[in-house]
Amino acid sequence: MNQGLEHHADLLVIGSGAAGLTLALKMASQAKVIVIAKGKLKEGSTYYAQGGIAAVFDEQDTIESHVADTLVAGAGLCDEKAVEFTAREARAALEWLIRKGADFDQETDSEGQSRYHLTREGGHSHRRILHAADATGKEVQQTLQAQALAHPNITVLERFNAVDLITAEKLGLEGDNRVLGAYVWNRDKEQVETVRARFVALATGGASKVYQYTSNPDIASGDGIAMAWRAGCRVANMEFNQFHPTCLYHPDARNFLLTEALRGEGALLRRPDGTRFMPDFDERAELAPRDVVARAIDYEMKRLGADCMYLDISHKSAEFIQHHFPTIHERCLELGIDITKEPIPVVPAAHYTCGGVMTDLDGQTDLPGLYAIGEVAYTGLHGANRMASNSLLECLVFARAAARQMKAGLAEAKSEELPPLPLWDESQVINSDEHVVIAHNWHELRLFMWDYVGIVRTDKRLQRALRRVEMLKSEIHEYYSGFKVSNDLLELRNLVQVAELIVRCAMARKESRGLHYTLDYPELLPESGPTILSPR
Repeated sequence: MNQGLEHHADLLVIGSGAAGLTLALKMASQAKVIVIAKGKLKEGSTYYAQGGIAAVFDEQDTIESHVADTLVAGAGLCDEKAVEFTAREARAALEWLIRKGADFDQETDSEGQSRYHLTREGGHSHRRILHAADATGKEVQQTLQAQALAHPNITVLERFNAVDLITAEKLGLEGDNRVLGAYVWNRDKEQVETVRARFVALATGGASKVYQYTSNPDIASGDGIAMAWRAGCRVANMEFNQFHPTCLYHPDARNFLLTEALRGEGALLRRPDGTRFMPDFDERAELAPRDVVARAIDYEMKRLGADCMYLDISHKSAEFIQHHFPTIHERCLELGIDITKEPIPVVPAAHYTCGGVMTDLDGQTDLPGLYAIGEVAYTGLHGANRMASNSLLECLVFARAAARQMKAGLAEAKSEELPPLPLWDESQVINSDEHVVIAHNWHELRLFMWDYVGIVRTDKRLQRALRRVEMLKSEIHEYYSGFKVSNDLLELRNLVQVAELIVRCAMARKESRGLHYTLDYPELLPESGPTILSPR
């Protein structure tokens, strides 16, 4: 080791949510694993997920029905094999998680038997959502975290940013290209360190921080997508960014999501005058898919010049509301909103990245040894729109699949000697004295992405966005080349790359489908496929 600047592992997992920790736990019996977390271990999207995890547990429900509902929500762009694989693997993945200690809500049936309480969300034809009240992600994260921290073969490095992947091609090595590890930035010591690994897994989540308004935690800056692209991997369907219809509209509650389960349990969307509007847009009303609901709210806000719409569950009993939605009830009370008596102000916010790094059904990317699992990946599961509660499920299912694949190749991988990796060289850079440049670029990027590449798009808006992205990219590259790295600089570099991929995918799609709605091409094309971009 070079003064703590070099680490070695069989598997490097970049990201510490449901996907990353599941993979780490599945591999740890046979491999030395390093997990890096950009912030605190829990500080990812998993922890904040409210709704639940979809799986067929009800005897009246079927895997075929789960598949059919997902295909409908995906608006004709899902990969049917990926959907079938996920639905078929769902129950086993959930049962594994339950054995690890996850505690999901239960109820007593008419015969006095205990069973899981299954809720229903938009797009689902049956009740099939396992949940832990309205804090399912917190339960999942805490369960996996406790197991990972206790495992002797798992090393967790908190407050580390991944900088870039290290590949054989980048080092000019002979033979086939493959991933060899990554450079990571230690935020506390403010130094770049090297991790040498036989396998690397990206579990970095999505890229919704590219937008001004988002339900995601601050770390969701598309790091894995940008790093994989720079390492030569293809990406797909980046134009499909899901906007969650109902984020709390309040100056003191940035990023606070109001789960879809509220509408599943009877909450109604209302205009400021108290009238309902969803029946005017879709026969499924409040239970329509998220893209339909988000566009309806956006339309009504713009039509009326209103700052927000309202979500109302006050017609339900206070006991029902407090039992099913304790987190939301408590948070709203802190802000002076009693949801048992009054409606909740809501706006749409960027929520989920449906596209990402292309992988197969084992999570393997185009680069040998590199895997991508969870929201960072494009598996074909979500198509043009993600169905509620399929996201945590995807993390579990594909982490387990990736672990099976890695284990099959582990013995061979261990037999090969990894080449030494060069340490990070910052002899030619200086400390920045112009943080205002980063702050300004950061604000500009998120604002024009919201205005030009948001819920409703046009060719002209996309062209404007692309011109600004290219200008920012050039500025940021120059800045990155001359100054020492920092958290904000690393995230901005990745966000501007992801923004370009989103804009280029959106420009390539000459139709409106799922989450991509453009005024210039409002109709569906008769035939359509994924939008694939290649860096090669």
